[in-house]
Amino acid sequence: MDRDEELLRGRVYGTDHEDPHPGPRPGHVYAELVGGPLDGLLLDITGWARDEIDTGVALPTELGRYGAGGRAMYGPRPGDRSRFDWSGDSP
Repeated sequence: MDRDEELLRGRVYGTDHEDPHPGPRPGHVYAELVGGPLDGLLLDITGWARDEIDTGVALPTELGRYGAGGRAMYGPRPGDRSRFDWSGDSP
């Protein structure tokens, strides 16, 4: 595992790289991102409505196929909303 991958493990998507506490916070609900460029990160889905969770997300990332400005597409795993599976990248 390279240094970039090591930094991403156990982190919440969107936290600052210099945040001394980049992990999950008490009272929040998270989904684990599985596969793709954001594999292993946690996505804070606290307060999301059921239809928002079911729709999935396109998360901005520089780590995907399209580099800066690209997005990684993730959607809930059938029967397990605590995991969002990667379905590809988009520009």
